[in-house]
Order: sequence, then structure tokens, then C-alpha cells
Amino acid sequence: MLLAVTALCGAALLPGASGATATEAGGAVETGGATGAADIGPYRHYGTERIASATLGDDRLITLTAVRSRVDRLAATVRLAIHTKVRGRWVEEDRTIVGERNGWFWYPLTGRSSVCEFSTSNAQMEPIGVSLLITPSIGCSPVHRFHVEDGQLIPD
Repeated sequence: MLLAVTALCGAALLPGASGATATEAGGAVETGGATGAADIGPYRHYGTERIASATLGDDRLITLTAVRSRVDRLAATVRLAIHTKVRGRWVEEDRTIVGERNGWFWYPLTGRSSVCEFSTSNAQMEPIGVSLLITPSIGCSPVHRFHVEDGQLIPD
């Protein structure tokens, strides 16, 4: 059984909402984030925010998480993780970095429409595609591709 889901350019987001869920072919993709650059507030030295997730079938979850830099308040790292369900709980199977460590900007990454492309599939060796907003003026990053082989995330 092949399930494939794609969220493009924040299309899954509803106006005025911080996040929304879109479902296609039995899988679900969720994108969302903070209110963006206007949300300056006190600096948290370290924080994480899930920016997208896809559920494939009943036993596989793929997540994209922004991890705020400990040394640069404007920088972030993006973590791609694959989870499987074990005894009713999601257990992380593997994770990798998308792009470079601290190579993303925190506010655009955690703001609305930060996910330009997030495509997944539960077919063996099918790629996972990730493209994220660099800044509103620069636009989206090139697509970073990965595939899952024996439970491991492998960059293409």
C-alpha cells in the first residue's frame, strides 16, 4: 500500500490560524508555527518547535523540528526524525539534520508558511523531500532529499 502526502508553500495553513492539518491518501501532514518575526518576546536560550509532521499509516510518523541555537538567538537547526509506534507510543527510530547546523533563521522557520515542501511516502526507498523558507525576501531553500533504508534516514 502506497501513501504519499505533500504540503506545498504553506497551502495547508488556514488564514488566521497558527497551524492546520491536511489529509491525503490516508496520511496526514501538519504544518504550523509561531507568529513569526513580530513575536520577539524574551529570548529562550534553547527551544524546539515542531514545524511539520506526517503520519503514514498507523505505525510511522515523520517530523520536522526547529531547534533554536544556544549561541545565536536568530539561528536554528532543523531536525528530521522518523518514528515508529511501539506498544501504542511513538519511538524515535532515527534522525538527521536538514541543511547545516544553525544554518536556518529561527523566526522565518517558526513562522507561518515556513514549509515550502514536505513530501513523504511509506514506500520503500521513496524519497522524503524538504524545502523550507529561508527568509520571505530570499524565498525557499532547494529541496533536501532523504530516503529510509532499514529504519535509517539516508541523504540522497
